[in-house]
Amino acid sequence: MNVILIAVIVLGAIGLVSALVLFLAAKKFAVHEDERIGKVAEVLPQANCGGCGFPGCSGFAGACVKAADKGSLEGLLCPVGGQPVMEQVAAILGMQAEASAPKVAVVRCNGTCESRPRIAEFDGAQSCKVQQMLGTGETACAYGCLGCGDCVAACQFDAIRMNTETGLPEVDEEKCTACGACSKACPRGIIEIRLKGLKNRRVVVLCNNKDKGAQTRKACSVGCIACQKCVKVCKFEAITVDANLAYIDADKCKLCRKCEDECPQNAIHAFNFPPRKPKVEAPATPAEKSAATAEPVTPNVEPAKDQK
Repeated sequence: MNVILIAVIVLGAIGLVSALVLFLAAKKFAVHEDERIGKVAEVLPQANCGGCGFPGCSGFAGACVKAADKGSLEGLLCPVGGQPVMEQVAAILGMQAEASAPKVAVVRCNGTCESRPRIAEFDGAQSCKVQQMLGTGETACAYGCLGCGDCVAACQFDAIRMNTETGLPEVDEEKCTACGACSKACPRGIIEIRLKGLKNRRVVVLCNNKDKGAQTRKACSVGCIACQKCVKVCKFEAITVDANLAYIDADKCKLCRKCEDECPQNAIHAFNFPPRKPKVEAPATPAEKSAATAEPVTPNVEPAKDQK
């Protein structure tokens, strides 16, 4: 009995000392979390999409509190919650929310099945990332959409789907939160998170091909050939050509659509504009009508007399 009692006492003493050591260590190395982080996290959508640039909503909440301590929330935005959520966050932190322009994912590729004929057949894993690692895919364009739908799988909001007829992904603007997951999933970087624009209207170059014009034409009939006609017609310096590819700056674009009309490849597209009215020809003037209906006058030429 004495041996058992001694063992129990020794074990109890060891447990007591260990508990005391752990308690003191917890007190010394305790991390006190700002209670504002929890309050901010409560108003966030908890999508944990990473579109804000931080690891989940808790990471974004911590970044907001740190930014508030420095006096500004500039550059911080929850793409899923948008401006309403940021206003709640600012109210919790006792700050003013800065207005942010809404954005949307844009697929910068217009190479449909008709425009980019298939030249090969890939029989491996249906993944854009895998195809990109193994080669150029099933078409001759090394910059266009691979069509396997990695972007669709990455979207948590069912905002993007593959069009079976065109072979291209389509974005549902009503569902898109501009979180950027689809853009990150695309191995060719053809999906851009872009400003929605005034009344959700945008003019975009739907091409990502950086080859020279002749080579681009061979790969895709609607690819940008860097002819710079759009640059010349734009009065607002909103279009630049770099690496054989035109790009429209959404901040400078005034939505005049002159570049769309000028593009010989139909690579520039306008979104959410009302249908254009058909051109009405001006009525002909009376003088033009009389000239059109008048019979042609045959000159009266006398036959030449025989010369002796």
